Amino acid sequence: MSGIQTYIPSALEVTDSAIAKVQSLKSEEENENLKLRVYVTGGGCSGFQYGFSFEDNMAEDDTPVSREGVTVLVDSLSFQYLVGSTVDYEVGLMGSRFIITNPNASTTCGCGASFTI
Repeated sequence: MSGIQTYIPSALEVTDSAIAKVQSLKSEEENENLKLRVYVTGGGCSGFQYGFSFEDNMAEDDTPVSREGVTVLVDSLSFQYLVGSTVDYEVGLMGSRFIITNPNASTTCGCGASFTI
């Protein structure tokens, strides 16, 4: 039998669709330093809401998740709410948008933009 193993959850999973969209935006903006920031704020119909922004720089307390030349940033306060989540990009009837699938959320609003822990 092997020794004790420690499970370290991934900060975020980023889908191929989200990677492709960020790569496209980086190319469109002609800015290879562009990073997708994913964060959580208070508000929304379920208590917390997701936010997305694009930034050139990383803060000291950010957790970066990098894949295929794309970096997604999560600040230290949002990390606890997002750990294990999946960032995706979808195109549908409600338009195109980044979305989060969060295993930590006990409820989510109908549009998926806000959640409760």
